[in-house]
Amino acid sequence: MASEAVYGPVIGGVESVEPHRETAELLDPATNRPLARVALGSAEDAARAMEVAQAAFETSPWSAGDGAQRAKVLLRLAQLLEQQQEEFAVLESRNMGKTLRESRIDVGYVVRTLEYVSGLADKLEGTTIPVPGSRFNYTVREPLGVTVHIAPWNYPLLLAMRSVAPALAAGNAAVLKPASLTPLTAVRFARLAKTAGLPDGILNVVTGPGGRLGEALVRDKRCRSVTFTGSSEVGRRISVLAAERLVPATLELGGKSPIVVLADADLDRAARGVGFGIFGNAGQMCWAGSRLIVHESVRLPLLDKLRGLAEALVLGPGTDDGVEMGPLVSREQESRVLDYVGVAREDGGTIVTGGAKASGPKLADGNFVRPTVVADLPPASRAAREEIFGPVLSVFGFRELDEAVRLANETPYGLFAGLWTRDLAAAHTLARRLEAGTVVVNEPPLTFPQSPFAGFKDSGLGSEQGVAGVASYTRVKNVLLNVGLPKKKA
Repeated sequence: MASEAVYGPVIGGVESVEPHRETAELLDPATNRPLARVALGSAEDAARAMEVAQAAFETSPWSAGDGAQRAKVLLRLAQLLEQQQEEFAVLESRNMGKTLRESRIDVGYVVRTLEYVSGLADKLEGTTIPVPGSRFNYTVREPLGVTVHIAPWNYPLLLAMRSVAPALAAGNAAVLKPASLTPLTAVRFARLAKTAGLPDGILNVVTGPGGRLGEALVRDKRCRSVTFTGSSEVGRRISVLAAERLVPATLELGGKSPIVVLADADLDRAARGVGFGIFGNAGQMCWAGSRLIVHESVRLPLLDKLRGLAEALVLGPGTDDGVEMGPLVSREQESRVLDYVGVAREDGGTIVTGGAKASGPKLADGNFVRPTVVADLPPASRAAREEIFGPVLSVFGFRELDEAVRLANETPYGLFAGLWTRDLAAAHTLARRLEAGTVVVNEPPLTFPQSPFAGFKDSGLGSEQGVAGVASYTRVKNVLLNVGLPKKKA
């Protein structure tokens, strides 16, 4: 991709890349060389996107029309995206840094999400409710209006479409604000949506800094809901703004997810699953399994397996063949991760492997940190409690199940938890006791478009995905009719 390529806001089906616009340079995380330029939207752009979206919601057949027609457009969009999966995956990898294998999986997940919600677009049914007398009482589901979606940089397209797709299926008009670092696939997706037949103004993308655009979008009087994925600090700010306007907010925030390994676990499978859950996407995942809580009887053997797995991982640019872990998204993120490794050392942690910037012919100029495993870290350490968002695994031992549960739940977060055991009774018992919105047994972090995804505690508000995820972008209206004949006058 040439560095002269410019991406800009897509409002009303038109991408704005005028030469006079303020732009920012995007860097390839693997080399820190120029990748593209992105036009920086203004508060006026945000207001314009909301105005256009509101007009499209009120006048196009998308919202008031047949849900089956929405289904056809969304299914066509899924088919077009599947045909261009490789182009989207390459763009995602170059912009964000993840491996092509991971980007292909991500784009495939978006395809499946579009297919899934397209099947629900004409099934948003109401109910009839028995009431006394000659009355007919029923409910209908209506779209909310203009929905705002603020997406993160770690899964740029996947996490944007996790909320945008169901909002569109429900008949809303959407305004998407992708992360400043990774807006490229969102802009390209908006172009594709137009090709698929989505009416102009039903999906708008504004590019630029969140501080400037995010608040403007949520404060706008036309905003009828906001969905945000990102840091807990920003999520709290958005929840305040949404509460001031009495609009619903769905928030998927941070995580410090525990992975509990019992003594009877298959250690080879567990090691691979734990490794994928912390080194996948270079650890830049809200649900990364960053705290390993392992029974003392198998702690050392599992540590040995994890050390070997980490040291064998092939690092490099995400688009290179054979690469198993790409760079961190930016120099700032690399510095943040290495600072946390320093905290772990200062607090008495033992660096089992990694713990430094990676070097090598294709690594020196990029944001590469070696896969890191830390043992002997006090549970109260900041490195053990705070979200690092990098390939850093902290390891803790336990002897009794109650101790494992205490360690697992001893965090303000509750997004995800993993469990490795052959004991079915223990799996069910611990799944109930772990304070997390998703608990996965004998798998790395895994979800599906039809499965609900929610965070407990400081990990968020509301639930995404599944049937309820589409329904959350509707409002329920009750209609009561008196159908009895009027009494005749005497």
